[in-house]
Amino acid sequence: MHLERLIAILEIIAVSGRAISVSDIQKATALPKPTVYRLCSALADHQLIDNDEDNSRYVIGERLTRIALLGKSDVDVRRVAAPILAKSAINFGETVYLSRYRTGGIDIIHVETPNDPTRGHIYPGLGALPQNCMASAFVMAAFAEDTFRQEILNNVVNPYKATRNNASGGVPSDLDTIRTAGFAHIEQATEFGATSISAPISIGTLGATFAIGVVGPNDRLLEEATKNIGKKLIEISSQVCGAIQLCNVPEV
Repeated sequence: MHLERLIAILEIIAVSGRAISVSDIQKATALPKPTVYRLCSALADHQLIDNDEDNSRYVIGERLTRIALLGKSDVDVRRVAAPILAKSAINFGETVYLSRYRTGGIDIIHVETPNDPTRGHIYPGLGALPQNCMASAFVMAAFAEDTFRQEILNNVVNPYKATRNNASGGVPSDLDTIRTAGFAHIEQATEFGATSISAPISIGTLGATFAIGVVGPNDRLLEEATKNIGKKLIEISSQVCGAIQLCNVPEV
């Protein structure tokens, strides 16, 4: 079948671990070379495979990589990210959470809290991103692909801005400022009394489909503390990114 041939070519390219030529694929599949050319052309047209730098060999394409990464389950992502978040919560003395872009919105999929029973903390819960963690929406919009960015702006950021028009509390003025800093932070109005700080988790060329954040009371997360946490979150986000990309690798 046509589909089986396409899948066979994708598997050959994937397991090769390097860019391979049409001749290599033809030898592995025993298909006629014109057929291999036609099938590779079809896969390349849909970005399931890409040409390498010299345009004569193929590698797994950006679109297929996107499908694989976006398809990682919350369970697997939480499993590999939880130890990193738990350590960060202890170090910061504040709640650390992981958020994920979904079509139409952003959800918190994991939360870790400080282990000091004498220190109060804010628990944002799981599910739809609450207002006291809105820094994650801004940072994901700043670092997302264009299509995802517009969805986040339309469905999360702009409605939030509309609710804050007549209230105090800082809202980032533009996304370029966030990109320059590498993280976003929002100090909520006094009725909420919470500050959120968030850094993007960008996987490959996908942009930010995840974000790591910290939320805590305004009186503890002052300007200097916010800047320090933001910088550290950028470093931690790289660790989480690596863990997510490997989260489907079986444990041995």
